[in-house]
Amino acid sequence: MDLQRINSLIREIPDFPKQGILFKDIFPLFQDPFAVEMVITHIVNHINTTIDKKVDVVVGLDARGFLFGPLIAMRLGAAFAPVRKAGKLPGAVTQVSYEKEYGTDIFEMQQDAIKTGQNVIVIDDLIATGGSAAGAQELIQKLGGNVLEFIFLIELEFLKGKDVLKAPVYSMIKA
Repeated sequence: MDLQRINSLIREIPDFPKQGILFKDIFPLFQDPFAVEMVITHIVNHINTTIDKKVDVVVGLDARGFLFGPLIAMRLGAAFAPVRKAGKLPGAVTQVSYEKEYGTDIFEMQQDAIKTGQNVIVIDDLIATGGSAAGAQELIQKLGGNVLEFIFLIELEFLKGKDVLKAPVYSMIKA
């Protein structure tokens, strides 16, 4: 896999969404179908070669986790379930409040998205402080799921976000 090619497609936007944040914009990656295929194939290969349990559900975090999650779920023969910000999902939901790098927010999942005992992989584009991922983990556990691993395209290592998570973390790019 050509990490240099993938890295070259990630744009940095200073002071977005607020002053002092250096935003990693992954959308240019999606202008290169071959690069997207490399990312998806790499993640699926990682899962298939390092996780010895069947993955039942791939959970994608709002919103960029939705770009990778369904494709990975399809390749694994697993279900896909979104974690959304409050008020975006229909039907009965379970919610948690979580801290992120620039404030507090609420995540929700539909109550029937994960069944007790199902094995789950969590996908998102980036881990910073780990607040969003920790919120998702709490939701998954409330629904009875077992988080096997968190997978991120980018990890901002200096923020030590993986330290707040209670499952292994895999990141393709460490920044």
